[in-house]
Amino acid sequence: MRIKKAKKKKVKIQLDHAICHLSVIPVRRHPEDPSEIVTQLLYGETCQIVKRKNKSWVKVQLDYDGYEGWVDPKQLYFVTPQDHEKYSVSTAHCLEYVQAIISDDVSQPILMGSALPYFDGMNYKLPSGKYIFSGQVLDSAELSVTPEIITKIAYKYLNAPYLWGGRSPFGIDCSGFTQIVFKMLGIYLPRDAYQQAELGETIDFVEAASIGDLAYFVNKDGKVIHVGIVLPDHKIIHASGRVRIDHLDHYGIYNLETKKYSHVLRVIKRVI
Repeated sequence: MRIKKAKKKKVKIQLDHAICHLSVIPVRRHPEDPSEIVTQLLYGETCQIVKRKNKSWVKVQLDYDGYEGWVDPKQLYFVTPQDHEKYSVSTAHCLEYVQAIISDDVSQPILMGSALPYFDGMNYKLPSGKYIFSGQVLDSAELSVTPEIITKIAYKYLNAPYLWGGRSPFGIDCSGFTQIVFKMLGIYLPRDAYQQAELGETIDFVEAASIGDLAYFVNKDGKVIHVGIVLPDHKIIHASGRVRIDHLDHYGIYNLETKKYSHVLRVIKRVI
């Protein structure tokens, strides 16, 4: 009499961590494609899965700033907790507007601000493999933050179109702009302007502000809704319609094109 051996059931491991392996991924307010984009994941950035809706959507929490939203799981590269821990922190970022990454079987574009884990001057690694990157890289671990480098990075986003929830040179909002510039400098800022306004040392007068200080602006209810980076000569660079440079004074931002004030100043903070 033959005894049939019981078949071993395959145990499917549900991975609850992921990396963005596309150029940019929209993170939405609700689990549907027409929903508002609240932020974006750039290439090389990591997140945790906090909720699943069928097989169509996952709610993620971004590791960098804790922001949450819904992502199509087909756009994510899922990883083990061990790999997530290894790749969740990167000090090297792409400084090119667009640059191709290359491996044995992949060539794809990535955008400025993308993370390049374990970059050695030519190569970097992700759980999916080893890649070649031949463009300009900014590594905050090897960087002295100076007014010149702040200005250089901020100016690279000049004329980027405004996009609610955007964090890339092809679409960016005001707080996404300040966050990604300071991220490349190795300085943490949360995602929204009102959250950023809670950090740093208060500067009492516009005349005392320095390059790299952050100026915050309010709506008629007194809520912080806008932020920009202070430049020399009473100028500010900020995302309003596009990333642009305007005049800054004690009242707010004076739009040099319309010859009108566009934003009312609330406070200036120093985080560097």
